[in-house]
Amino acid sequence: MKALLAATSVLAMVVGASLPVQAAAPSNKEVVATYVTIAHAKFQDTVIAAKALKTAVDAMIANPTPETLSKARDAWKAARVPYMQTEVYRFGNPIVDDWEGKVNSWPLDEGLIDYVDTAKYGEESDENPYFRANVIANKSVKLGGKTINASKIDRKLLGKTLHGIDEIEANVATGYHAIEFLLWGQDLNGTGPGAGDRKVTDFDPKACTNGNCERRIQYLKTAVDLLIDDLSEMEKAWSAKGAAGKALTKGKPEKALVAMLTGMGSLSYGELAGERMKLGLMLHDPEEEQDCFSDNTHNSHYYDAVGIRSVFTGSYTRLDGSVISGPALKDIVPAAEGQELAAALDASVAKMQVLVDRANGGEAYDQMIGEGNAAGNAAVQAAIDALLAQTKVIERTTKVMGLEKIAFEGSDSLDNPSAVGK
Repeated sequence: MKALLAATSVLAMVVGASLPVQAAAPSNKEVVATYVTIAHAKFQDTVIAAKALKTAVDAMIANPTPETLSKARDAWKAARVPYMQTEVYRFGNPIVDDWEGKVNSWPLDEGLIDYVDTAKYGEESDENPYFRANVIANKSVKLGGKTINASKIDRKLLGKTLHGIDEIEANVATGYHAIEFLLWGQDLNGTGPGAGDRKVTDFDPKACTNGNCERRIQYLKTAVDLLIDDLSEMEKAWSAKGAAGKALTKGKPEKALVAMLTGMGSLSYGELAGERMKLGLMLHDPEEEQDCFSDNTHNSHYYDAVGIRSVFTGSYTRLDGSVISGPALKDIVPAAEGQELAAALDASVAKMQVLVDRANGGEAYDQMIGEGNAAGNAAVQAAIDALLAQTKVIERTTKVMGLEKIAFEGSDSLDNPSAVGK
């Protein structure tokens, strides 16, 4: 009997050793900590990329050639990669929403900043008295009895005086898109091939084209410096002692989970699928594409989708190639919804990759949304449909997790199409 008991005990040990050990699910608090850590890393990368942009812009200003201009443009595109992956922190985090307009407002009335082709742009706007202010050409702007001293192009003029002046959203004087306009100029090609084509001599005081080259240089340099300042502000906010991080880690984890899912759902639905994609597709209007001067919109949309997915997976690949990962939503969402959401997020990224592939093949995003381009329109609509599908899964996931109901950002293009254009 003793031998039998011993043998049974040994067998139990062997069988027990062979059984897989089920890892305990992480706590909500651990999931929130990963979210904050990755947000901080992403914003750190935006600062690193913006400083690389400054280096390239300074090199172009010191030696204005087509080659140095091309490198500055490439640095701008590279700077968009980490930034777009941070947009998922909007909507659920008020501190980001209150700040975002300084760095990524669009569309913009570029006539506020510099010269424009009035045949394409127009002479005036009933909605915006600063439509053709052109502060690069004018050291003093007089409108409605108010005089703006623009003799010195500095942070105060751009960030405090001009940006959002008269509370008009199209008065964008700072951020990525103001810099984009300066580097590329207007895209005058409509839904045909080609992006903006500003000449590098616009930044060459010795061979100046279109006048005011010194002031244009100062505007570009100041806008880049402001971008670095603004991004640094948000990087600090997500640090261990920063306001954004503390707001999530010091409160109830469930509220932080709501913030995470709110960002994912609102960016998926109203912002990306609606305002940035469906609206432009409905109108076949290149002015409704986000990176309209550079024809970089396909990449921006792609990295928005990647950023949404990263909140679920708890993984982010940094600019240096290193990967940050940790406990995430995927580890605490019920299995059925988790698998469905993972598949939906992958599908959205895949549909965005189709747009990237088409663009890399020579068909820019503004061409894809052009009237009469059935194949391009279908590719964009397929990406929109994937975003809408993933939003529905996010809604169900929120409900299954027992979290408070979330009201996602909407868009007339999706919710009330008949109102578009009126």
